[in-house]
Amino acid sequence: MSFEHSGAAQITMEEVRQRAQVSLLKTGQAQDARADVQHLARLSAPLSQKYVHLRAGAMLRENTEGKSHQEVLESLVRLSKALGILEKYGCNLTSPTRPKYWRTVKHNNPVFRTTVDAIKGGRAVLYLYGYTQQQIDGLSFPEHVCDPDTSTVVAVTVEVMTLRTEVDLLLKGTHPHPEHFRHICPFLVPEQEESPEPECDAVMIPPREQPVVQQSPKVPPKPAPRIKTLPRAPPVVSDCSLCGSASMFVCASCNHQNFCDACDDLYHRHPGRAAHKRDALHQAKPDPCSICGVELVHSLCSTCRQKLCQKCDRLFHSHPDRVGHNRSLLTPRTASSWECCHCTTVNELRAVLCVTCDRPRLSTAPPAPTAAPDPLQSPTAEWQCRSCTMLNPGSSVLCEACERPRLATKPPAPPVKTSTTGFESLAPPPTKWMCQFCTYVNTKPGSMCEMCSLSCKDPGAAVSLPAALLTSQVSKSTPGPPVAFVVPRPKLDLQAETQRQKALMEDGLSLIKHIREAEGRGFSPEEVYAALSMCGGSNINPCDWLESELPHLLDEICAIAASVQTTAAKHHGTRPQEEGEGGVKLSRAEAKQSWLSAGGDTEAAVRKLLQDRQNKLRELQALGFRDVGRCEEALRQSGGELKGALSLLQRPLLEPYHQRIWTTQTEPPVDHTDPDRQRSCRRLLALYDLPSWGRCELVLSLLQEEGVTFSLEDVVQAVKESPDRDVIKRLLQNECGVCYSTFPVSKMRSLTSCQCSLCLECFQKHFTIAVTEKHIRDMVCPACDDPDINDPEQLDDYFSTLDIQLRNCLSPDVYDLFHSKLTEHTLMKDPKFLWCCHCTSGFINDVDQLKVTCPSCHKSFCCKCKKKWEAQHQDVSCEQFQKWKRDNDPEFQKQGLAGYLRDNGITCPSCRFQYALTKGGCMHFTCSQCRYEFCSGCNNAFHKTACRTAGCTLNGLHAHHPRDCLFYLRDWDPARLQDLLKKSNVAFNTEPTAADVVCGVMEQKDTGQHLDQPCGGETKPGQAGLCEKHYREYLVSLINLHSLDPAVLFDLQELILACTRYHVPVLRTEGESDPHYRDRLLQKLMEVPLGDKVPRNQ
Repeated sequence: MSFEHSGAAQITMEEVRQRAQVSLLKTGQAQDARADVQHLARLSAPLSQKYVHLRAGAMLRENTEGKSHQEVLESLVRLSKALGILEKYGCNLTSPTRPKYWRTVKHNNPVFRTTVDAIKGGRAVLYLYGYTQQQIDGLSFPEHVCDPDTSTVVAVTVEVMTLRTEVDLLLKGTHPHPEHFRHICPFLVPEQEESPEPECDAVMIPPREQPVVQQSPKVPPKPAPRIKTLPRAPPVVSDCSLCGSASMFVCASCNHQNFCDACDDLYHRHPGRAAHKRDALHQAKPDPCSICGVELVHSLCSTCRQKLCQKCDRLFHSHPDRVGHNRSLLTPRTASSWECCHCTTVNELRAVLCVTCDRPRLSTAPPAPTAAPDPLQSPTAEWQCRSCTMLNPGSSVLCEACERPRLATKPPAPPVKTSTTGFESLAPPPTKWMCQFCTYVNTKPGSMCEMCSLSCKDPGAAVSLPAALLTSQVSKSTPGPPVAFVVPRPKLDLQAETQRQKALMEDGLSLIKHIREAEGRGFSPEEVYAALSMCGGSNINPCDWLESELPHLLDEICAIAASVQTTAAKHHGTRPQEEGEGGVKLSRAEAKQSWLSAGGDTEAAVRKLLQDRQNKLRELQALGFRDVGRCEEALRQSGGELKGALSLLQRPLLEPYHQRIWTTQTEPPVDHTDPDRQRSCRRLLALYDLPSWGRCELVLSLLQEEGVTFSLEDVVQAVKESPDRDVIKRLLQNECGVCYSTFPVSKMRSLTSCQCSLCLECFQKHFTIAVTEKHIRDMVCPACDDPDINDPEQLDDYFSTLDIQLRNCLSPDVYDLFHSKLTEHTLMKDPKFLWCCHCTSGFINDVDQLKVTCPSCHKSFCCKCKKKWEAQHQDVSCEQFQKWKRDNDPEFQKQGLAGYLRDNGITCPSCRFQYALTKGGCMHFTCSQCRYEFCSGCNNAFHKTACRTAGCTLNGLHAHHPRDCLFYLRDWDPARLQDLLKKSNVAFNTEPTAADVVCGVMEQKDTGQHLDQPCGGETKPGQAGLCEKHYREYLVSLINLHSLDPAVLFDLQELILACTRYHVPVLRTEGESDPHYRDRLLQKLMEVPLGDKVPRNQ
C-alpha cells in the first residue's frame, strides 16, 4: 500500500513539475509558474527525488555546515537571495525576447559578486544553464552555441525556484515537511516526540440499524509514563498587527507581534530582521481551490458551483460571460480585501479600482432597472416630462423647460403624515413650504416657487409647520392629546401654468435661434449668452452686437484693468510703468476670456483679468524670468497663453544654441587627451551612439595607450563590435594580403571564395584594372587566385556576391562596364549564342537554319561548321560540303593538309568559339573570348588547384587526358601512328600538294600575348608537306576520327603505366607469363572508355 502511495506521489510531482516547466517555457515569466512551484515545494519527497539537476542537499550542507544557529540563518538568507538572482538568469534565457548580452555573465557585476559568488554552488548552477566557457572577466556560452538549450534551462530554473521557496519556508518555520532537512539544518528542524494515539473501542454504526453495544476487552493497566516536556501549543490566531487582516505568523523577537503572510514578507525583508524566528499560528486547513489546487478557498460561486481562491476568482470571472456571476465569501470579511458593488469581485486592499470592471472602490451599486419604454411608441412622437409635465418634441433629449433628461424619473417626494383624528379643519393656513425641485423654502403661500418659478404639483411637497409648533397651537384651543396637522396644498392655477410654460418655450426657441445664427457667423454659445445679458430687454440682435460693440468693450476692459493696476502701483509706493516703457499690456484675447468667464459682467471681467495676469506672471517668474516687462509683452503677443509666452521668452535664450546647430562649421573632433574625461564621454555618447558609458571609457583608454596609431572612428567601430579588449585589438590589426600593411577590420575587404583580406585601396585598384583591361574571368583574388574559373558552380556564386561588393567600391563607369561584361558572360551560356567567324562579335541566333548573318559585320556563315557561307552549302550537310571543297575547290586543294588542319582547328568547349589553328605545340589552350583553359587535344579542362575528379591528388596545373588524346600520341613516331591506321585500314596522305619546304600551318604561339603565326617548321619527305609535329597531328586526327584505340600497340610497360593512370589493377598472379599478363591488362584497359570530349571532325 505504501508503494502505491509513493508511486502516486511521484506521478503527482512529475505532473506539477511538467506543468511548471510548460508555463515558464511559454512566456519566460516566473510569476506564471509560481503557483506550481509552491505546490512542488510543499510536496513530501526526499531531496534526491525532488531535484533531478540540482544538488540541493549538497548546496544546503556546504552553506550551513559547521556554523552556529545565527550563522545558519544568515547563510540561508544569502542563499535565498542568490537563488533569486539565478532564477532571473534562467528566466532571461527562456524568455522569447532574450537580453542583448545573454551570452556572458560578468564577475565584476556588484550584484553577482554579493549574491551568486557569495554562496557555494552558485557557479555550478550557471554551468547547468550553459555558461561553460571560462573568460577573463566571467563565464559565457561556447562560441559554437547559437541558442541555449531551453528544455534544460527551464528544468534547472524550476528547480532553482523550488529550492528558493523551500528555503523561505524553512526560514519562516512554515515548511510542511521539515523532516527532510533534519540531517542538513538541525537548528531549524527540532526533533519532537510523537505522542501515541489514544486507543478507541468505538464501533461504527451502520445506517438504519440499531446500535450494537460492544464491550471493550479488559486491558491490563499500563505503567505510568515518565513525565516529559510537551511541545508548546501554537499561539492563538488573531489579527495582523500591521494591516488588521488574519495573521499567520507570530514573531517572538518583535514582542510577539502577529503578521499576515504579506506583512511578514515585507517587514522581515529588512536585513536587521531577516534572521527572526517566526512561529506559525494554529488554524484549520481549509479546502484548496478547485482550479489551481494550491491556494486556499476565498469565495464560492453559486452560478458555476466552484470554490476559488482570490487569484483564480479574479482571473476566472474576468471573462465577459462570467462577470455577473454571484459569488459569496467563505471567510469573514477583513480589512485586507473589499468587494466591488457592481460585479462582486473581491479585490485586494491596496487596489483602488476593481480588477474586473475598473470601477472605483467607493462606487455605488447599479441602479434598479427602470420600466422599459413602450416599443410601439414612435421615437418621433411627443413625450411628457415626468418632472414638470412639459410636452416636448420627440427629437429632443432634454426637457425644454426644466432641462431634465427624457428618461429621468420623478424626484422623490417626502412622506406625507396623514391624520385620522378629524382635526384637519383646525390646522392653520401654511406659512412655509419647500419646493420639490430646488428645495428652496418659500415663506409666501402660492403655487410658484420664488427661486425656480416652478409649480409644486405633488401634494406632499408642501412643508408643514414643525410638529411642536402645531401641537402647541392646538393645545391652546383644544384640550386633549397633541395632534399633528397637515397643511393643505394650494389650488393650482392651470391657465397661469400654461402661460408660463408657453413663455419658457418661446424663450428657449429664441435662444436656440440666436445660437444657430451665431454658429454660422463664427460666435460661440457662451458669447451669445453674454451678449444677451449686455443687450438686456432691447431688440438688438446679439450677433450684431458682438460684431460692432464687443471689440470696443474689450478695449475698455483692458483700459480699466491697466488703470486699476497703475493706481494700485501708486498706492503701494512703486513707480508705475508708462505705456512706452512696457507698462501694463493686456490683449483682447485675455479680456474676452475673462468677460466670458464673468458671464458678461464688466467689473467681474476686469477683476478676473487682473487676477489671471498676476497668476501667469508668478508662474513665469517661478520659471526664472524676472523681467516683468518682457513677461507682459510675451503674454500680450501670445494672447494670454502661458505656453506661448514661455516659448517667446525661451527663444532668445536658445538662439546661440540654434546658431551653433545650424552653422556651416564642422563639429570639433573629440579630444581624447582632454583632462575632462566626463565631457569626452558625453560627446562620444552623443556623436557615435555608443551603447554605454563603459564603452566610452574603453575608447578613451585604448586611444591613450602608447604607440596607438588608430583613428577615433576605427576604435569606436571596434568597441561597438565587442567589449573585450583583446578582441578589439585583433579587430584593429589586420594585414593586407597584397601590400602587407596593417588596417582595422572596418577598412578591409574579403571575398567569399577565400579567407584573404585586402585593404580598401588594393581591393579597388585590383578590380578596377581587372574590369577595364582584363577579361571577366580574371577578376579573382589577387592573393590566392581563387576561385577556380573552370568550375561553373563556383563561378556563378562568386559573381553574384562580387556584384554586391563592387557596387560601393568602384566608380560608376567602371561598375557599368563590369555589368556589361557580366551580361556577356551570361549570354554565352545560352545554347543559341553564336560567335561570328568573320569578326569577334557574338549574338543570339533564333533562326532555325544553317545560314546566319552577323548583325555587326553583316557577313554570313554556317551556324554548325562555322565556315564562310557559300552557295554550294545550300541544302547540303556540313560533311557533304567539306567533301565537295576537297574534291572541287582548287584553292582548298592547293593548301593541302594545312588547309585541312586549319578547317578542323580548335573549338572552345565552353563558348564554342572556333579558332583556325592547329593543335600542335602547347596543349594548354586559353580561349580569348571566355578565358576558359582546356586541352586542345581532348577538350578537358585544365585545373590550377585540386579538382573534383575521384582519386585526384594533384594540386597544381593539370588536366586528365584520355589515352587517345594528342597529349600522349604526339610522342609517337609517325611510323607507329601509320601502323595503327594501317591496322584498321584507314587511308592517309604522304605526298605534298606543293613543293613547300616550310610548314605553313597557323598556330598560337605561347608568348604571353596569344598571337597567331605560321609554324615555319622544316618539312620532310613522306609527311605530306608538313613538319613532323603537324604531320603527327594530322595522323592523330584520323585516329580520333575513326575512334581507334592506341592501346593495341602498347608494350607491357606502357600498359602498366596506363593502367596505373586510370586506376586499373595491375597485380600480377604468380607464374603468369608476359604475353598472358599483357593480354589481361590490355583487356582491362580497353574496358576504360576513350575520351568523350575528343574532337572527331570529318
